[in-house]
Amino acid sequence: MTSYQIHTADTASEAAKEPLTVLQGAFGFVPAAAGLMANSPALLNTFFSAFGHFRGGGTFGPDERQVLLLSNAVANGSEWAVAFHTLEALADGVEPAVVEALRRGDLPTDSRMAALSALTRAFIDKRGRLDEADVAAFTAAGFTEEQLFEVITGVAISAMTNYTANVARPPLEAAVQPHAWTAGYSSGV
Repeated sequence: MTSYQIHTADTASEAAKEPLTVLQGAFGFVPAAAGLMANSPALLNTFFSAFGHFRGGGTFGPDERQVLLLSNAVANGSEWAVAFHTLEALADGVEPAVVEALRRGDLPTDSRMAALSALTRAFIDKRGRLDEADVAAFTAAGFTEEQLFEVITGVAISAMTNYTANVARPPLEAAVQPHAWTAGYSSGV
């Protein structure tokens, strides 16, 4: 259990209230990672702005964004983020078989989603030092070279939530609990 305060819009400082209010309205609850990030309004507001641009100004569809974010959460071993993005991925239309593959740390059989997952993991594993084969596999799946840079945004916002959750280890919200995950997860298939 965390010893860090998980803020709500009622308990957060003025500088952190607006993002938490928006998230409460969007999800029906304040996601624990955001409530934790409110301990540093600079972190929360940076995340909130970057995610808004990623979601609102990016070219990835909702399902692709969730594949990217879930892949990052697994690569970073973030139990809270994997559970949260499992819920979101299923809600955003990601096929359950794709979600299960990602949760196991495997690439999905869907070639486009596999290329997106592989690239996001390569960014993390190689600390951004991609090689030509990484880029070629991504573009061969129908993604553009410009989208390669958009993946960096997804990796960055994931680092903020994943690392926050890894440090604080918050409990899972009721809506997220059915999707609990631990490193080394196997669906038993």
